[in-house]
Amino acid sequence: MQNSGIKESLAFYAKQLKLPTFSNLTEPVSHFKAGQSLDEFILEIMKREYDSRQEKLRQRRIKRTHFPLLKTIEEFDLTKLQHVKPEYVKQLANCDFISRHENLVMIGNPGTGKTHLMSAIGLKACLLGYKVLFKNATTLASELRESRDNYQLRKIEKMLAGVDLLLIDELSYASFNQEESELLFKVIAERSERSSTIITTNLAFSRWTEMFANDTLVAALVDRLTYHSNILNMNGESYRLQSSQQKC
Repeated sequence: MQNSGIKESLAFYAKQLKLPTFSNLTEPVSHFKAGQSLDEFILEIMKREYDSRQEKLRQRRIKRTHFPLLKTIEEFDLTKLQHVKPEYVKQLANCDFISRHENLVMIGNPGTGKTHLMSAIGLKACLLGYKVLFKNATTLASELRESRDNYQLRKIEKMLAGVDLLLIDELSYASFNQEESELLFKVIAERSERSSTIITTNLAFSRWTEMFANDTLVAALVDRLTYHSNILNMNGESYRLQSSQQKC
């Protein structure tokens, strides 16, 4: 068979077998290294295929998370944290807390990097193979309420229960009615000791009654969140304010 025919056949079978790495070998023989056996060559190509698939899986996980922006731990200035040791944040960024089904609650005034840090830990979790989902708290409450009205509640609850790490951002900017409070509580309660949740909020636990209509529910919610949990006090001077002042 002529070389052109071999290339066409290689491309055909690679496509049928869903092995794009093989189809990208435009000059198969040129990829042989001096002294390399056929087994070693095949192993190398299979490793390339595996690495390529793993990277595509990582990118799909990141896309399905719905991050508002991609942030990394390296971009976060740990020295700005006034009440949290940088070593502790680095430890959390290893994502071992996820395998232990622990929660993480970040409490602090606006502009102190809570969303950045949560997103960075979420991205690291994606890269480590965990299923992650990012949700704004108000948006999540609305979606739960609408899904109940449309008789689709169990579907979204099952989806939320299926992620290893649920990121709930800005649990503080809006108040929730009784129905929304109960729906949010159920989501968090069903994840307790089964998976991990990270929450960012501007309000101390003692002020959560300002968000939720039922004081008893607030007590139960805080109890579920803080059991097997890591609490980060991220109060401090706003990074955004500092940045604006530096530009003046």
